[in-house]
Amino acid sequence: MTRSGMFCKMWFIAFAAMIALSGCNGFNSQSSDISLQDMGPAEIYQKGELELSKNKNKRAAEYFGEIERLYPYSEWAKRGLIMQAFAFHKDKNYQSSRGAASRFVDFYPADNDVAYAYYLIGLSYYDQIDDVGRDQGVTRNALQAFRVLFEQFPNSEYAEPAKLKFDLAFDHLASKEMEVGRYYLKDGYYSAAINRFRIVIEDFQTTKHTPEALHRLVEDYLSLGLTDDAQTAAAILGHNYKNSEWYASSYDLLTTRGLSPGAKGTGWLARVHRQVIKGQWF
Repeated sequence: MTRSGMFCKMWFIAFAAMIALSGCNGFNSQSSDISLQDMGPAEIYQKGELELSKNKNKRAAEYFGEIERLYPYSEWAKRGLIMQAFAFHKDKNYQSSRGAASRFVDFYPADNDVAYAYYLIGLSYYDQIDDVGRDQGVTRNALQAFRVLFEQFPNSEYAEPAKLKFDLAFDHLASKEMEVGRYYLKDGYYSAAINRFRIVIEDFQTTKHTPEALHRLVEDYLSLGLTDDAQTAAAILGHNYKNSEWYASSYDLLTTRGLSPGAKGTGWLARVHRQVIKGQWF
């Protein structure tokens, strides 16, 4: 065989391999499109469900997406869209899941599955909370989606799990403020630490972190020599969490200095004491 003939043979083999790979490469190959176009929406939907049952979630999402492309504005397109959002979520493709669920809300705002779409939007953020480090934007977005769900659709079957996840995400935000506050306190940045603990008291007072935040404020203010504020923080702590370890620790810190819990001064904690304990809001 001549050198040019050998080259042509090698080129042909390489070209054939490329064709074979392209045929396996994706859902949107020409042959696949032709076969799907010959199917009705119900049949494509069933294929998507079959792929889901085999945990081939990405493939399932592609099938559900094809219904919307081939049969737009149909009842099957609507069903396919919400299932596409679900399949993407199972595949941990949270951005695509959120996109499909958001389109469902926009296109079908009066549909019974809108509550579920909001739930998927919330989940798409919620399931990323532990992976975002210090960026708590996804946590706040999850809170917003879950709040819309249980406020606008209180009778939905998804309202209760949304409330549960809302509380967990809310607690997560408070824990992050506490984490930063402890860091500042340990390193002697008392004013910065106070700002973090104040956020917990004012914005996250219903979470489990409130008793510790009040105790840390006692530590902070004593370190700064601001005894009135330290005593006031301890008074609030004792009124609400008298049997807690945090109150016991705060009480010991004060009494060893000849101080005792009690509302003192006119600072922001005195206002909290007046409003929450005495019920005097003005």
